[in-house]
Amino acid sequence: MYLLLAISLLALLFGAILGYASIKLKVEADPVVDKIDAILPQSQCGQCGYPGCRPYAEAIANGDSITKCVPGGQPTIVKIAEIMGVDVPSGDAQEEPVTQVALIHEEMCIGCTKCIQACPVDAIIGTNKAMHTVIADLCTGCTLCVAPCPTDCIKMIDVKPQVDNWNWKFDAKLVIPVVNTTDNEKKLVVGE
Repeated sequence: MYLLLAISLLALLFGAILGYASIKLKVEADPVVDKIDAILPQSQCGQCGYPGCRPYAEAIANGDSITKCVPGGQPTIVKIAEIMGVDVPSGDAQEEPVTQVALIHEEMCIGCTKCIQACPVDAIIGTNKAMHTVIADLCTGCTLCVAPCPTDCIKMIDVKPQVDNWNWKFDAKLVIPVVNTTDNEKKLVVGE
């Protein structure tokens, strides 16, 4: 009885100490890291040398190169340079990235599951010793599944622009007439 009471009091005391410490010692996130992380494509592909987009954003904020994001390409580099207040690196400038997805040639697949283990976004489904396939809507085109495949049955194919994946670039100088149906008042929404 006394033992249970003592353990309960200790648990309550340590819980109160931990609760106070979590409030008092709370570390706020770096807003620059949050802005950079929001720009990165969130493919978690690891092509930059970091395990995900957030660690790469932290590395950029600490002075690492801004040109390592392959899926983001040159547009991402330009946006990061604006946030960091640095010039866009010249030279080995990346072109606009080509959207690709993995395609598994199913007749060659032996069901080894190495591609499933390599996929950072779980876009490949299948089971051991059975055929695998790629869910194209989830595939980020990171190519991490291609190298571990022992039968070379995974190829990267370009995604042709369609209505679902079209890049609808917004013209900042566009003028849009808007009618408020409750006031019958017409107004113009002007960009920039």
